[in-house]
Amino acid sequence: MLVLEGMQAGVSWSLILDKEENFRKAFDGFDPSIVAAYGEDKIKALMQDRGIIRNRSKIWAAVSNARAFLAVQEEFGSFDAFIWSFTGGNVIDHHLSDGAEMPARDALSERVSAELKRRGFKFVGPTIIYSYLQGIGVINDHTDDCDFR
Repeated sequence: MLVLEGMQAGVSWSLILDKEENFRKAFDGFDPSIVAAYGEDKIKALMQDRGIIRNRSKIWAAVSNARAFLAVQEEFGSFDAFIWSFTGGNVIDHHLSDGAEMPARDALSERVSAELKRRGFKFVGPTIIYSYLQGIGVINDHTDDCDFR
């Protein structure tokens, strides 16, 4: 999910979602151990893959982030434990009455972003991280009348 969030910066989510399976295949099932070992030859091959976003900075960020991800996983036991440590394991439920109330970022995404950057992650600004936290279920911004709620 973090790879897709980083790739989405500056492009539409629909484009990313249309290419999700291509990303999964190109990035070896998003296996961080494999992606962390990518070198220049693999980067060159990814830059030729029309099925993904061919932005060198974003591709290198995915590799760098895989390495940082593995370090966090080693320290916390899982990346999941690291992320949930910011909320004490609790979902942040904003109980929005209207989608227009939804922020693009908040204090939580700013804290998580800063910590990820400190640990060497790239393309993890507060807005990207807010979207990431929504996508993985840490933040629930479904409006109160939403069927998914």
